[in-house]
Amino acid sequence: MAFEGLSSRLQEITRKIKGEARITESNMKDMLREVKLALLEADVNYKIVKEFIASIQEKALGQDVLKSLKPGEQVVKIVKDELVDLLGGTDSKVNISPNPPTIIMLVGLQGAGKTTMAGKLANYLRKNGKKPLMVACDVYRPAAIKQLQVIGAQLNIPVYSEENSKNVVEIAKRAMNTAISKLNDVIILDTAGRLQIDDTLMQELQNVKKQVRPHEILLVVDSMTGQEAVNVAQTFNEKVGVDGVILTKLDGDTRGGAALSVKKVTGKPIKFIGVGEKLNELEEFHPERMASRILGMGDVLSIIEKAEQAIDLEEAERLEKQLKKNKFDLDDYLAQLRQIKKMGSFSSILKMIPGMGKIKNIDVNDKEFDKIEAIICSMTKQERKNPKMLNASRRKRIASGSGTKVNDINKFMESFEMTQKMMKQMQNKGQMKKMMKGLKLDQIDNFKDLMK
Repeated sequence: MAFEGLSSRLQEITRKIKGEARITESNMKDMLREVKLALLEADVNYKIVKEFIASIQEKALGQDVLKSLKPGEQVVKIVKDELVDLLGGTDSKVNISPNPPTIIMLVGLQGAGKTTMAGKLANYLRKNGKKPLMVACDVYRPAAIKQLQVIGAQLNIPVYSEENSKNVVEIAKRAMNTAISKLNDVIILDTAGRLQIDDTLMQELQNVKKQVRPHEILLVVDSMTGQEAVNVAQTFNEKVGVDGVILTKLDGDTRGGAALSVKKVTGKPIKFIGVGEKLNELEEFHPERMASRILGMGDVLSIIEKAEQAIDLEEAERLEKQLKKNKFDLDDYLAQLRQIKKMGSFSSILKMIPGMGKIKNIDVNDKEFDKIEAIICSMTKQERKNPKMLNASRRKRIASGSGTKVNDINKFMESFEMTQKMMKQMQNKGQMKKMMKGLKLDQIDNFKDLMK
């Protein structure tokens, strides 16, 4: 996970300083030295680290902190505020034109993940009420057009392409006419990249920008390239001019320097982050939430938003009725499991819960959920409704059908029976009704407002 090393280091440092009864120049100097080393190891630009440390030192040794009853906590707040500022300060939304179609041009080097990102962005915009059209403007890379067509088919989102034309400007112009005729309100241009920046690439992008006039130029950058990603962002901004950055592969084992440096170096905000390989694993970038995650303070708002998108309210109401009748069966269990899976990997969700960052070695194997799903799907309808039918021979058949062992079936059924008991107890105490009410959208919106 991105920032893994940096996050653990900073959390350890802030825990130490939080417990200090007095803040002196000596213990502040020690803390700042550790912060500086942690940031440099995360591949953050040296000049930025220097400014970051100087700003914390100036504020942390101020009179308000020195006279505070809890000076350590005040320092931690300063560190968080400075980290938020370093990451961009405020949220930066994608620019949607009031006069459609909005044209978004994706640029970047080859291998950064532009084509996949075109699909992720189109999927994200569709979920937000838009009707996107993806345009294959990479006419050089072998199979680039086919890749975008495959992604479009998976998402059921249209793709405009021309197999025989090499004139990217004309392709983009004709795509605009198609979008207008088909009532597509967003056009996403998947442009060509190179293994390295060259004049030919830049000239082509400049031509498209001049002739097509995109409302938004987003640079797709591979965060795993570390500080080089910042250099690429700076060059693209100077040569073409970009409105924002999308960091890909932020789910990988990256040092995070790109995310911490790109805004300060280029002046351009990070607008989205790719957090996985799946086409729904794209998140808006929120500086304050990311700073909270890095410092182990959790990210409750993002959990709520994921739940808001994943949870089917009709299904939640149906489950509530089932629980009232004490009829929580394996079909219900499977439905809830699938809704949780829509929110992303379970381990990533756990890390967004405040305080969970302090727990070392959180290791949740999401493949176990796939195994449970396979087990339930290998049962008959009657067996899912009445698990007490599962005798030895039935369990052997289910194990064979799901590619698991009988012992796996036994363990799962023990776990399911415990879940049933817990659900029954919660229902009897009225806790389940409160929890279900918490899934209503208006309740979620109210909570989000309070958290701001």
